[in-house]
Amino acid sequence: MKSYLEKLPPELKKIIDLAAEVSQETAMPAYLVGGFLRDLILGVANFDIDITVEGSGIIFAQKLAKKLKSGIRIHERFGTATLTLDNCLKVDIATTRKEKYPSCACLPVVSSGSLKEDLMRRDFTINAMAVSIAQDNEQKLIDPFGGKEDLKSGRIRILHDLSFKDDPTRILRAIRFEQRFDFKIEPKTLALLKEAIGAGLLSKAHAHRTRDDLILMLKERDPLKQIKRLGDLGGLSFLSDKLKFGKSTQDLFKAIDKEICWFMKNYSARRQLDTWLVYFTALLKPLSLAQLKLVTCKLGLRKGEEKRIISYCRDTHKLVPSLSKKGIRPAHIFSLLEPLSYEEIVLLRAAGCQNKYLKEYITDFLEIYNGMRLYVSGRDLHGLGILPGPRYQKIFAQVLAAKLNGQVKTRRQELALIKRLIKIY
Repeated sequence: MKSYLEKLPPELKKIIDLAAEVSQETAMPAYLVGGFLRDLILGVANFDIDITVEGSGIIFAQKLAKKLKSGIRIHERFGTATLTLDNCLKVDIATTRKEKYPSCACLPVVSSGSLKEDLMRRDFTINAMAVSIAQDNEQKLIDPFGGKEDLKSGRIRILHDLSFKDDPTRILRAIRFEQRFDFKIEPKTLALLKEAIGAGLLSKAHAHRTRDDLILMLKERDPLKQIKRLGDLGGLSFLSDKLKFGKSTQDLFKAIDKEICWFMKNYSARRQLDTWLVYFTALLKPLSLAQLKLVTCKLGLRKGEEKRIISYCRDTHKLVPSLSKKGIRPAHIFSLLEPLSYEEIVLLRAAGCQNKYLKEYITDFLEIYNGMRLYVSGRDLHGLGILPGPRYQKIFAQVLAAKLNGQVKTRRQELALIKRLIKIY
């Protein structure tokens, strides 16, 4: 494995070298494991290091955090810790352990275990390998379940027959890795996966865990492939039995791909898009509002996420036709688009991608109208004898509308308009 490790970027090598020092100082053997090791063998960049420790992962993490001068978050229940570094690197450290599932889809009961037991508890063979980080070690690959051969063959394989019953979120992960790497789920694993979906096990897992894995699928490079595969296997029913991933939604996903690229290319300085939320909203769009609210409530989405999804699904049928007409005045465009989030605007552009007026209006909004400021301020209104109150908002809204429509351009013209409006409001 030395040849693989030598190819790592310097900042990762430094972390592993310091972890080797901690391993030597504490006499606790430590290993690179999980997705980091899998991607290292595949030659895929991965800046989240996974380390497992025979001893105490928490003590190990505290000592490594001190050397790295990093932040640390400890999870006592599972004997794990996460280190976060200034350069956005992350190190997950765990104690080698074994797990026992009291019943189907429950969180496991954890106890200390050997390295082999630790590898045995993992989801797939390709994630159940280890290599020692000790520098005086030959750094041979520890691969008791044939993970490297499965990587070479492009095969997703579980470690035991109860794997999906123990943790149904592995269904989502199997599909995610299959689609990400263009691998195949091997026949027996696929049969057990279908059986688990058919038995409704995804609905029995904690909704927040399935939500998190679903979000990871939607953050993949090609969410359409991910969700299509999940839908073809019947795996979307855990969200709602009314949900279908039909052609119109698939076409919308393709249009979203283009619009996200357009937004990122042209507005990279704006707030970063929650791209998963754009796809997720499109996925849920065929549901009724009542069904939609049941899904968002069940998954425990944040208020802001729920608000953006519901707002788009409730209003898009009005917004697309309204913005598809020729000759709409800027103030009206502003009033329609200003309340929307960037995610909703990208979705709207994708939904109305065949209409040139809608696309032009959205571009004008983002480039000209959004962020337009008045020369006048509350101080000017106060100077005209108007006391602070609801009148301010009404007057400013009128002046901004006039400015958007090109009826006022200078501070002098804005003040002149205000003097006329005072007589009305």
